[in-house]
Amino acid sequence: MTQNTKESNIMPQTIISAQNLTQKIQLAQKQLTIFENLNFDIQEGEQVAITGRSGSGKSTLLGILATLDQASSGKLVVCGESIAELNEEQRAEVRLKHIGFVFQSFQLLPHLTALENVMLPLRLQEKFKYAEAEQKALNLLKRVGLERQAQQTPKVLSGGEQQRVAIARALIREPKIIFADEPTGNLDGETATEIEQLLFELNRELGTTLVLVTHDPKLAAQCQRHYALIDGQLVEQFAAKPTAAITGG
Repeated sequence: MTQNTKESNIMPQTIISAQNLTQKIQLAQKQLTIFENLNFDIQEGEQVAITGRSGSGKSTLLGILATLDQASSGKLVVCGESIAELNEEQRAEVRLKHIGFVFQSFQLLPHLTALENVMLPLRLQEKFKYAEAEQKALNLLKRVGLERQAQQTPKVLSGGEQQRVAIARALIREPKIIFADEPTGNLDGETATEIEQLLFELNRELGTTLVLVTHDPKLAAQCQRHYALIDGQLVEQFAAKPTAAITGG
């Protein structure tokens, strides 16, 4: 058997697995179901988009998959950890080790430089070494095209530049998964396209799983898999095939 044949037989590893994932909230005397009995897997290195109308629950789902929130019921395994069995401190450890975030509003600290913002997640490590962290942050800023802006604060950076800083910050701990919530929602069309291309390039280069929520069907169509959250169910979108509900059957 040749090396190429062996490599082609390697099965992709599941990095996120949801079983009967359900989220309900209590509003006054009424219980509202956001989504119910979702079953799906996401593989290492995949690009997955989640779309849906405003208020459909797509950001809620992203927050649960990213361990920021807990589902009402069901099983969620992220990077080999059964999330429902963990306390908040343990879930925070999962996020610290394995997860990076890119937000629509960038979430940069205004009093820090671009370099300092990118370095920030490394300061949470027990053994923080400034020189190593600085060099790693500089390398990432160079990769996202912002080496010259390293000492500038967010207020003098454009929206696209701020999002590039946020992407570099998300990657500095070498996470297994990047969760992006409307990553181009605050950007103009040309800048949004540049950020989209950068996210996909980094996904391919680093093998990092990319899970994004977007209202942009063109961005979703660029991902390897695209789900729409419709009436509490995930419906996989296919280019030339009928849709199939991803539910608990």
